[in-house]
Amino acid sequence: MRRTSFEGMPCSIAQCLEAIGEWWTVLIVRDAFLGVTRFDAFQGRLGIARNVLTQRLNHLMDHGILERVAYQENPVRYDYRLTDKGRDLWPVLTMMRQWGDRWAAPAGPPREAVHVTCGHVSLAVPVCDNCGEALELADLKTVSGPGATRG
Repeated sequence: MRRTSFEGMPCSIAQCLEAIGEWWTVLIVRDAFLGVTRFDAFQGRLGIARNVLTQRLNHLMDHGILERVAYQENPVRYDYRLTDKGRDLWPVLTMMRQWGDRWAAPAGPPREAVHVTCGHVSLAVPVCDNCGEALELADLKTVSGPGATRG
């Protein structure tokens, strides 16, 4: 079943969902962050049907999130690697993981992020890029930006 497209909606969240809003797509990106690059490895880890995986990989390439790089000539075989645009999804997936750890992992987090510099398990916390203060919902407001439309 094809969902409604958000392509024409002037909302940055809707546009992100247009690119990665399908659940298999997010899990493919997650696995790419974990170092998975080969079709068979994605398929084996996820248990996803090959035709669905092909569709999702093509979708991610169409959106510039993954690129396909040949690693073998005869027969031609490809790695699927995150682009800069794809790597920019790291904070999005990190916040989703942290939410899942808090609200959907009663036995505790299945994986933890360790800060290599200090060696401690660490949570990512959004901060203001201007003053460095932690961002809390109560301290934020939204205003129209340059891409806003009426209504």
